[in-house]
Amino acid sequence: MNDRTTSHDRVLAQRQAEGWMFLIEAARDLRTTGAIAPSGKSLARLLTDPVRAQSPHPLAVLEAGAGTGPVTRALIPQLSRGSRLDIVEANPRFAARLRGLVTAHPHLTATSAQVNVHQTYVEQLDTDQRYDVIVSGLPLTNFTPAQVERIMARYMELLHPGGTLTYFAYLGTRKARALTASRAEARRHAAVDEIMATYQRTYATGRWTVWANLPPAYVWHLRRPLVCADQSEPQAVEARR
Repeated sequence: MNDRTTSHDRVLAQRQAEGWMFLIEAARDLRTTGAIAPSGKSLARLLTDPVRAQSPHPLAVLEAGAGTGPVTRALIPQLSRGSRLDIVEANPRFAARLRGLVTAHPHLTATSAQVNVHQTYVEQLDTDQRYDVIVSGLPLTNFTPAQVERIMARYMELLHPGGTLTYFAYLGTRKARALTASRAEARRHAAVDEIMATYQRTYATGRWTVWANLPPAYVWHLRRPLVCADQSEPQAVEARR
């Protein structure tokens, strides 16, 4: 067995362990875990594209709802010297795993990028930092409309003007809930969709469909506009469909 085979086996074992951990946490609380499997490579790449596009400039990046870290692993190699990554994860078991991932990652030693894991909710993150890119893994369609409003307002507050928020939503969840859930649950999901549609109409710069994910998902990029000199309100950015 050569080093390449050993490394490949380690990666497969890691993914299998993460998959089981995700299933266990989903069984504990599907509302906050949001899925039955970690994000796939294609989804992680699209979510992290705004960081990749601005490399090698030093950036301030926030990842919210990192889970077991599949998107974190895609983010860290894109961090240039002088960059900062704040990872927010409320689940204590996921947060502990993320700290281990950060401690052991060789890229951070080479670049001296600053990475911190915060076990908290993004609405409660105590920071004066503003971010160039926010990557959200939070299951927004699982929350109440009031929670989604608070989360999205916090994201926009934390972004630099001109900064980008990326997030994903699974395909078909509203139709599935309409067929299988209670009327109250279906109304909750529809209300959240309306909130997000308003943000998409106002701030979206792109939407992509990721079929190679379990389950398939949309990825959205939203940009906080720059404030024009003669206006007190940001200019809206029209979405590309």
